Amino acid sequence: MRFLPFLALLACGDAAPPSETTPEAPAAEADAKAEAPKHAALFKPLPKDMAVDGKARTEAMIDLGRQLYYDARLSKNHDISCNSCHMLDKYGQDGEPTSPGHKGQRGGRNSPTTYNAALHLSQFWDGRAADVEEQAKGPVLNPVEMAMPDEGYVLKVLTSIPGYQEGFKAAFPDDEDPITYDNFAKAVGAFERGLVTPAPFDKYLEGDAAALTDEQKAGLDLYVSTGCTTCHNGVAVGGAMYQKLGLVKPYETADKGRGDLTGNEAENYFFKVPSLRNITETAPYFHDGSIASLDEAVKLMASHQLGKELDDAQVKSIVTFLGALKGEPDAAYIAKPELPESGPETPKADPS
Repeated sequence: MRFLPFLALLACGDAAPPSETTPEAPAAEADAKAEAPKHAALFKPLPKDMAVDGKARTEAMIDLGRQLYYDARLSKNHDISCNSCHMLDKYGQDGEPTSPGHKGQRGGRNSPTTYNAALHLSQFWDGRAADVEEQAKGPVLNPVEMAMPDEGYVLKVLTSIPGYQEGFKAAFPDDEDPITYDNFAKAVGAFERGLVTPAPFDKYLEGDAAALTDEQKAGLDLYVSTGCTTCHNGVAVGGAMYQKLGLVKPYETADKGRGDLTGNEAENYFFKVPSLRNITETAPYFHDGSIASLDEAVKLMASHQLGKELDDAQVKSIVTFLGALKGEPDAAYIAKPELPESGPETPKADPS
């Protein structure tokens, strides 16, 4: 909603004194108008969940997806789950520059948070997955991550677990053969679409001016005037576009981002703009996890993306505002569920 200033209209000439019955705006209403959320048009409050048309999301699917998210038996050595790298009790990430995978191998990119991720235009730093459902399929089969040999092996494991036979049947009652790799991804996606973290900033956008401190409001003003909203705007405060890293001032990195994915030189060094929600809790930063401090990340982005050199006080002010983007996960929703017991034919961990 856009809030417009109210103009006092002054009549020329003699003005009759107000009558005793002339209505006056209550002081509280005047204060509310004076404290209307600034810059609200640039953002949007979080929805209660991230459901979208065409993506079924039943309680049975969500419950199944929660189990699959936490189940390490979906990795070759039965030692890595989605939650290993995207820890829900640590704001959806593991605090590592890059995450350890199968036999300790590490990829070249930082594991981003799964909180609020379904709001993004795509998944992964290079956008190679269209949505969280497609993203869920990738790490399980990646030889550096969970290292399952193929989809068939994943289905062999799932089918061998009686509890999952029941869970998939409940989640996909119309499917003759409900245990499929697509249905695995749909269930994980259904769960992840509930990983929203409403923050004080959402209350502010909804009209509660007291939800932010004066220092956070000042930081918001500086955030906007500096130009951070060029990329970090909307409901996720980012995640809605690709941008070149080093747009104004070159940034040294060997990772070509989307250029490596598409083969298009014009997309070299373009990455998906990360969301800034919960950013104070998700260090280290950037695609390679090379920046440990949020203050340093803000200063570098202002310089390389906007051509602006911020002093320490300005950086501190912006970081103070970013603290208002920290939300609280629903503890009951993210609680680790009881996992179904393995069956006698469940493939065991393979150390090879």
